[in-house]
Amino acid sequence: MNDFLSQLDALIADRKAHPQVGSYTNTLLANRNKAAQKVGEEATEVVIAALVQSDERLIEEMADLIYHSLVLLHGRNLTLAAVVAELEKRHAK
Repeated sequence: MNDFLSQLDALIADRKAHPQVGSYTNTLLANRNKAAQKVGEEATEVVIAALVQSDERLIEEMADLIYHSLVLLHGRNLTLAAVVAELEKRHAK
């Protein structure tokens, strides 16, 4: 499970290093404001799905949120590893 998240993270890093014309990921990487806006939109959709929609819809929206969050991190030259390290630090407390 975690393996695919690492693969997705690596794919986003690769798109940043080797932009592809027409890539949605590259569009977001080039515009941090748009990436941040998408995270906000997806977070709202997660909340709505959690409150009044199906489990399937919640999973779909959560997937969108995770993807857009990873792109936002890469747009700021941050990594999933840094987020995981923060979670581990919090768990150790």
